[in-house]
Amino acid sequence: MKVKELCGLVGGTILTRSGGENEIECGCVCDLLSWVMAKGEPNCAWVTVQTHMNVIAVASLHDMACVICPEGMKPDADVLDKADEEGIAVISSPYTAYKVCCIMSAGGIKPERE
Repeated sequence: MKVKELCGLVGGTILTRSGGENEIECGCVCDLLSWVMAKGEPNCAWVTVQTHMNVIAVASLHDMACVICPEGMKPDADVLDKADEEGIAVISSPYTAYKVCCIMSAGGIKPERE
């Protein structure tokens, strides 16, 4: 599934100029950056309430497809600029993190590790 397709499913908005065509192969939800640094995977859709610059650093470390901010959260412009530079889409969804994950699962996006 492409990021732009997932964005529609989660009622979201892509906040970055790039990354909408990134392919998603798995998903994860976590707010602890060190955990995602240790276990993240390429082409992952990462759901987190964190919106600071380090999120983009961790996402780019693993070549993630996108970062999804639940409950309408939005990173600052400098964070979005960095995400664009790294080719990582950032989505803001009005849904809770749990609902976003349920939608991802129903859409066929598998966990990062089974």
